[in-house]
Amino acid sequence: MADKTPIKMMYDRLLVELDKETGERRSSGGIVIPATAAMGARRLCWSKVVAVGPNARSVEAGDRVLFDPEDLAEVEVNGEIYVVLRERDIHAMAADRLGDSATGLYL
Repeated sequence: MADKTPIKMMYDRLLVELDKETGERRSSGGIVIPATAAMGARRLCWSKVVAVGPNARSVEAGDRVLFDPEDLAEVEVNGEIYVVLRERDIHAMAADRLGDSATGLYL
């Protein structure tokens, strides 16, 4: 996105690009499950942060964040779809700069 339209996010807003595999999933048997299929529990999505507003405190561009896709606002920029989120809507973050996390999880 750096070589396209310059975008400055405001306040604590984040601009993220959805992972390609977020839409469809495969069952353990190899059956493709479309994104529109209903599930018993809500499924959270991982995305890469493309731009960060000046008031975001913990998230940086390049981080991967986990959020609820039910609460998203999509925007199209130069033919690509992005999602605008507030920093407080993020459930988790994965980044090399975090070092050893308190959870002991490695993603």
